[in-house]
Amino acid sequence: MSSTPEPSRARSDIPPPADPGAPLDAANDASAVVNDAGRIVVWTRGAEEALGYSATETIGRSAAMLLSDPGDRFRATGVAEHCRTGTGWSGQIGARHRDGRRIELPLRVSASFQLGGQDCYLVSAREQRSQGAIGQPVMDWFLTRSPVGMAVVDTELRYVWINDTLERFGGVPREQRLGKRLSELLPGLQAESLEEVMGKVLRTGVAVADYEYVGWSWADPHRQHAYSTSFFPMVDAQEAVTGVCYMVLDVTDRWNARQLLSMVNEAGACVGSTLDIMTTAQELADFAVPRFADFVVVDLLEQVLSTQGHGTWLSDAGPAAARPLMRRAGMSSVREGCPEAVAQVGDRVDFLPPPHDVGLLVHGEPVLIPVIDPDHPEWTVQEPWRAARIREFGMHSLISVPMRARDTVLGLATFTRSLNPTSFDADDALMAREVVARAAVCVDNARRYTREHNATVTLQHNLLPHTLEGGTAVDVASMYLPADAKDGVGGDWFDVIPLSGARVGLVIGDVVGHGISAAATMGRLRTAVQTLADMDLPPDELLAHLDDLVIRLGDEERDDETADQGNMGVIGATCLYAVYDPVTQRCELARAGHPPPVVVTPEGAVSFLELPSGPPLGLGGLPFEATEIELAENTLIGLYTDGLIEGDDQDVDRGMARLGSALAEQDVPLETLCANAVGELSDTPHADDVALLLARTHVLTTDNVASWDVACDPAAVSGARTLAARQLEEWGLEELTMTTELIVSELVTNAIRYAPGHVRLRLLREARLICEVTDTSSTSPRLRHARTTDEGGRGLFLVAQLAHRWGTRYTREGKIIWAEQDNP
Repeated sequence: MSSTPEPSRARSDIPPPADPGAPLDAANDASAVVNDAGRIVVWTRGAEEALGYSATETIGRSAAMLLSDPGDRFRATGVAEHCRTGTGWSGQIGARHRDGRRIELPLRVSASFQLGGQDCYLVSAREQRSQGAIGQPVMDWFLTRSPVGMAVVDTELRYVWINDTLERFGGVPREQRLGKRLSELLPGLQAESLEEVMGKVLRTGVAVADYEYVGWSWADPHRQHAYSTSFFPMVDAQEAVTGVCYMVLDVTDRWNARQLLSMVNEAGACVGSTLDIMTTAQELADFAVPRFADFVVVDLLEQVLSTQGHGTWLSDAGPAAARPLMRRAGMSSVREGCPEAVAQVGDRVDFLPPPHDVGLLVHGEPVLIPVIDPDHPEWTVQEPWRAARIREFGMHSLISVPMRARDTVLGLATFTRSLNPTSFDADDALMAREVVARAAVCVDNARRYTREHNATVTLQHNLLPHTLEGGTAVDVASMYLPADAKDGVGGDWFDVIPLSGARVGLVIGDVVGHGISAAATMGRLRTAVQTLADMDLPPDELLAHLDDLVIRLGDEERDDETADQGNMGVIGATCLYAVYDPVTQRCELARAGHPPPVVVTPEGAVSFLELPSGPPLGLGGLPFEATEIELAENTLIGLYTDGLIEGDDQDVDRGMARLGSALAEQDVPLETLCANAVGELSDTPHADDVALLLARTHVLTTDNVASWDVACDPAAVSGARTLAARQLEEWGLEELTMTTELIVSELVTNAIRYAPGHVRLRLLREARLICEVTDTSSTSPRLRHARTTDEGGRGLFLVAQLAHRWGTRYTREGKIIWAEQDNP
């Protein structure tokens, strides 16, 4: 480096050293030694690699050949003079490569030292290569044009710097922002909350990351955007907070996706709370208003509401040949009373957004109309009434979503906006589709359940007695309420069975479980009870046979490999059976795990009979016990199932007390008393069936009963016929004299011939004329068809032909053979 040319000018051009105290590290640098005359005396391999010149080309030549700018020679002279003072220098300089290109080199020059008797300088440099270092222009570009909005505010929260992206987010020019607070510029962007966060960062010096918020900006005032912002403090060399820098990222897409998932989940919790179709449709409408739309209607196909078929509304010519027959199932509006509607809930509708046809319901995707034009011919011609309402209430955007579930067409849900100025977009259509899809599953579940529930109720209704006749023994009234729809119909049943001798059988039972299986089992048990009752079995024996039947049914279910394990309903039942005799006023009862009957005397005294409870049907191995009581005339006896007395509090004693109080009311028709009792005890939805059977007793008076002891002598048969004829004449039943004499003759003759001992003849006059012959034998007579050559064997055959019905029942002393004739 030469120091001769214009030293004073050179001194004025000396650049300040970058870091005079920085140590020189030439281990990996391009290095050379230059003498005080500016000639190269040492040239290293690193220098050769950096500039392309070999040692033979450089040693002894002037270092000025390596400078790319002639003006740098004056700088070099100044640097040499500076380094003679014993201080090194470092700085940026432009060098010329051997191939002619310019290279920016960070140059370091040592203080002068003696080498070979002259002042020399060690010059070292490292080539600037792109190794992750970023120049100032790049940094400026990044800060101003980064996709992340950035800004710096001072301790007063006033803007001192913002980048282009943040300017674009807010829609406020940079010149208007600088020196002002956020709350002064964008009051609708949750400015107060953001300034509160920035103030916290200023006070605590703790950064806040990923703070999310939603708002509008002047750049897009008609659409809501979501932003994620991170705040961190700006500190000086003394670690004092001098301001806040924050970075903003538009996360609207992420926010919308999360909102979609949240809304769909919320819809799952709010829609479908019941298994009622209309309620579910209304829940969908209520859910969407106002969080998503301003007016919502849900229209369902009539076949869906009537639980009939799948898509049977389609015509033979195809979907496009007919309008769908739908009914308005639910609607909701931000305006009270839904004035936008052209149809009310329950009305028939056939709306499809123009120009679509019913193919939309079968195969279509959601229909999005961002901007409705009510003056378009598609609306004015096809939907004139709706077009008028659209204009009147300013409905400007619409989404219609077909409701489909499990390949079943259910209906159409339509969402509109009027007060909300933002139009629906594709994201809204996606959200509507997901919400409607969730609701459609609930509607289909309700439809399927309603259909099954209706089938079960119909089965239950058909299996229960349609009319109850107590004859002359009792007046009867009954009431049955199926369980609430969500719990399913149970297996409660009751019956009144006419028995021989003017007696009547009262039965009530409850099958464990709900649904069609329980209803079908109930029908089988009711039929079995009727069959066993026709055999005139006493109550305890009837329950024993019924217990065996339930056990067999349970075994059949368990042995059936194709049985649905969830419908193994025949696992038990309860039952109470009572037989009342109006002649003796005696009532014999037995129960199998059933609640005890309630008895109300003619004076109004209420009691619950203390009967042996007996095990529920289906357990087997335990006996049943019968109890006999005497009932005064006009005594009320009530048989009921546990659903009547088990209220919400599950307090059975309290339920029984309430039932007794309800039945103690005097001078009330039996039907009214029964309805009032059920209404009082079942005033809320109940999880189990409710059944109540009331019977008010009568007495068959002595003037309707005639009985005689008959001697065990064939000659006494003639006298028995005479006594019967006289009694019929006294009752005015002369028309039955001939047949009655024949029946009495045959029955008494058989008793005398085959059952030696006491024989008794009794005639009862009620709805029918009853003839009974009692003997001490336990052998049952057998009906025979005599051959033409037989002299006997036709007696019971003739009795069976002449009587309305006949049979045998056993007593503790023997048996009774009876025959009934229609009373003219």
